Amino acid sequence: MVSGCAKISAPTGGPKDKEIPVVLKSVPENGATDFNNNEIVITFDEYVVLDKISEKFMVSPPMKRRPDVFIRGKSIHIEYEDLLRDSTTYTFYFQDAIRDLNEGNTINNYQFVFSTGPFIDSLSVTGNVYSARDLDPPENTLVLLYKQLTDSSVVKQLPDYITRASNNGEFRIDNVHPGIYRLYALVDADNSKNYNNRDEMFAFYEEPVQITPEKNYLPVKKDSAAVVIQKPVDGKTPFKPPVVGEYPMIMFQAEKKLHYLTSSARRQSYQLTYTLSLPPDTFKFDFSIPGVEPEKYYIEKSKYLDTIMVWLTDSTIFNRQQIETIVKFPFTDTLGITSLKADTIQMRYLAPRAPRGRAARRAPYNVGTGISSQVRPDLRIILTAPAPFLQPDTSKITFFELQKEEKTRQPFSMIKDTGNTCRYYLNTVLKPGHNYLFITDSAAFRSIYGDCSDSTAIRFSVRTPESFGKLILDIKGHYGGKIIQLLDNQEKLVKQIYLKDTIKLEFPLLEKGKYRVRAIFDLNNDGKWTTGDFDIHLQPEPVSYYPEEIEILENWDWVRPWELVLRNFKEPGLQKIKTSGR
Repeated sequence: MVSGCAKISAPTGGPKDKEIPVVLKSVPENGATDFNNNEIVITFDEYVVLDKISEKFMVSPPMKRRPDVFIRGKSIHIEYEDLLRDSTTYTFYFQDAIRDLNEGNTINNYQFVFSTGPFIDSLSVTGNVYSARDLDPPENTLVLLYKQLTDSSVVKQLPDYITRASNNGEFRIDNVHPGIYRLYALVDADNSKNYNNRDEMFAFYEEPVQITPEKNYLPVKKDSAAVVIQKPVDGKTPFKPPVVGEYPMIMFQAEKKLHYLTSSARRQSYQLTYTLSLPPDTFKFDFSIPGVEPEKYYIEKSKYLDTIMVWLTDSTIFNRQQIETIVKFPFTDTLGITSLKADTIQMRYLAPRAPRGRAARRAPYNVGTGISSQVRPDLRIILTAPAPFLQPDTSKITFFELQKEEKTRQPFSMIKDTGNTCRYYLNTVLKPGHNYLFITDSAAFRSIYGDCSDSTAIRFSVRTPESFGKLILDIKGHYGGKIIQLLDNQEKLVKQIYLKDTIKLEFPLLEKGKYRVRAIFDLNNDGKWTTGDFDIHLQPEPVSYYPEEIEILENWDWVRPWELVLRNFKEPGLQKIKTSGR
């Protein structure tokens, strides 16, 4: 006979609850008219919680003071102090903030609506928001509707209607009164519900929008809790293309107009760096150190002239912990007037302490080559260093082409970068399929501060064209200036070409992988993409994507026609859409 003890375990609890909370009643009813009280109570059939209510809850038209939203028992209470407007339909948007207590089942797009007048406005405005440069939907975008048609309204006044666009860029403003409005979209950095900062993402619809019962009628639902929820499959939400609304909104960040000094830094004892908000135009940047001759330092500027690097060459100066510098730079005041401003800046540097008992060791002069074991046949060898080069000692540099049983010297030359003293170019001709050996002895490279490079030897081979693919696009259609950009599948720029005509365009020597192609329509012929400017009612220059992702294979030509149409276009399947679950 075998005996044992019974194992006691907690009950499994039965099948998982997948039902969303249901509204049993509300005071007033959803859709009530002639309502002017300052409290709303919505009661559910189970206990609910509010998820990120401060982010997701919104009132249209906005109230000056945000309502208090809280839970008591199975009810949500909304209390507010603002005086309600006469004969106005109010919409309280919860998005997906309401969910049940136990399983987290959410009510999507829940809205509570009432009117202070005798009827509910039942018209709607629909559309989509896109970022101008990549046509992806931006996050946390507000859509604003104004009865006041002047440009100053979106800068100074609260909107008459407001909603938040979804993650895939769709928006819908419900319960709108018939009339003519201005439509805007905004990523509201300061929570003002106004476009008062040119750094904010913004969009404006060019023409006033006319809201009429004939084209904008939306029947009012008594209770939006009956919305059907799309359930995930295998833990992933299936792709659902966004619904295309009536009004596309192209969001942009305006170019900076204010001149100022953005930063100053001393990362090395001998290196001072200053950055400007914009490249200088009429007024130039000026630098000096009181009591120090200009011959004891020199100045380099970045390609776009907005970063200034000062190299100190006198050790009696750069060994100081603190250096007083005087800089003059363009500065825009509160009246919008730009003039030259002088500022005294103390530049401090504390050298790292050496480990106890050891003398401080000078770091080697690390010269990078960018050479790997296998290189592209179009590689240009660029030598980079952390401090300015002296003339390289080519007697300590050897370059060989390797053959089966011998090596032959490879001719090369060293060319200084005229705009960057920390860079040299090594010019040579590399043959596909051949092997090479690049050797530098110690002290082949020296800095202006006396630092020396270590010896190094790099062996590498040059890949053949057959290990790459090629993209050929037969571009037709738009005849104006355009920039054709080849992007990787993360939309990082690989290569770009400027065109004025239709042409058969080739991108050779492409790595195996997936790519995208984008066309920028250069309407002002300045050779670059131009953003929008609300001050002069300028929309950003349109961009259009090739309608599919391109897969490049080794030793394969990918050939397609592309008819360009002057419009903003990107297939929804190519868009990067951030889901709330990530």
